[in-house]
Amino acid sequence: MNAIPRTTPVDRRREAQSADPVITRPSPLMKAALARLTPRLHRPARYQVVQSLKAAAAAIIAWALTGWWLEAPMALMAPWAAVALVQGTVYRSLRTAVQIVLMITAGTLLAAGAAAFTGNTMIAVVVALPLTTLLGNLAPVGGQGLYAPTTALFVLAYGSYSWPAVGHRLLETLVGAAVGIAVNALVLPPVHSLHVSRLASALPRDSAHLLRDLADGMEDYDASRAEQWHRSAKDLLAALSELYVGRGWDSESSRLNPGRRLRRWTPAPSTDWDIVWARVANRLLALTLTLWETASEDRGLPRPLGRARHELGRLLSAAAEVCEAYESLMADGTDQEQRDRRDSALAEARQALAAVKEHLRSQDPDAGAVLGSLIADCHALLDDLTSDGDAQAGEQRV
Repeated sequence: MNAIPRTTPVDRRREAQSADPVITRPSPLMKAALARLTPRLHRPARYQVVQSLKAAAAAIIAWALTGWWLEAPMALMAPWAAVALVQGTVYRSLRTAVQIVLMITAGTLLAAGAAAFTGNTMIAVVVALPLTTLLGNLAPVGGQGLYAPTTALFVLAYGSYSWPAVGHRLLETLVGAAVGIAVNALVLPPVHSLHVSRLASALPRDSAHLLRDLADGMEDYDASRAEQWHRSAKDLLAALSELYVGRGWDSESSRLNPGRRLRRWTPAPSTDWDIVWARVANRLLALTLTLWETASEDRGLPRPLGRARHELGRLLSAAAEVCEAYESLMADGTDQEQRDRRDSALAEARQALAAVKEHLRSQDPDAGAVLGSLIADCHALLDDLTSDGDAQAGEQRV
């Protein structure tokens, strides 16, 4: 009977080293996860880098003043306040400074009072934390309410809650607040007008892209493609909401900003621009929904006949040309060539609309109802894109 050869750990290690390497291919699930993650992995914007460096510099300066020069017993309070006050606008830094100082003062006084009254750190924590947490939640200071209970914890954890120590805490907080505000206001004070202009110019550009895609696929589209059109129209409304938020930041960044005249301030189009493109986005939302329903098997709505869809494609292509002209006019409202381009494209779109209407008679009742809905949406879209002056093209600036 043959004996089974014994293998030692050394033999197994040699066999593993001599074996061919196993190449593991990423699974489809892993590929999908990487695809979702990739758009989020991008370089930080210049604004983020500048504000981060300013916050770090403010904390370092505050620490140097209190910990090194003044030799404060709890120098942590100064850089803690300084780094929190490098906000997105100078006005927000000042408002947040008032809120933080009030919360830190309340937390310090309540912690010191609880420690003096009880004479025991553990009991003082039990007394001070519920009070400071409740105060932070009830006070109209937003997220700054967290500073009340955390300050109370710092004071009690360090064990220095005599009245001279309380005075040091408040002084350190005031020094940090002053440093944070000064750094944010004097070193590249943040402005947001360029961001607003980029968001505003994205509306006609994205509308043009959607209209081009609609025109290219009008004669032959399926439910999947129509659904993607509808989602793109929803994205326009989301971009419009982002523009509203951006205008708020732009307005706030101009308040109490000493560097407004020194930094580049890009004028943004008037709010009439937002109204026009909100209407355009809603027209496209209705238009794409109708197209999606005609392609869906669940709805059972017939598509218009081929010739009518061809004319619709021509109309939507001309409307895309109008949107592209508006994007150029936003950058330079006096560009006569772009004005002529806009007017010519609008005239072509009106001609295509009239041609589409001619096909209403040749449709059966259900297809005619669908075509009538598309015609109504396109008619309203062209009315919205027709300029009533030059405000819509961005000549009126704020």
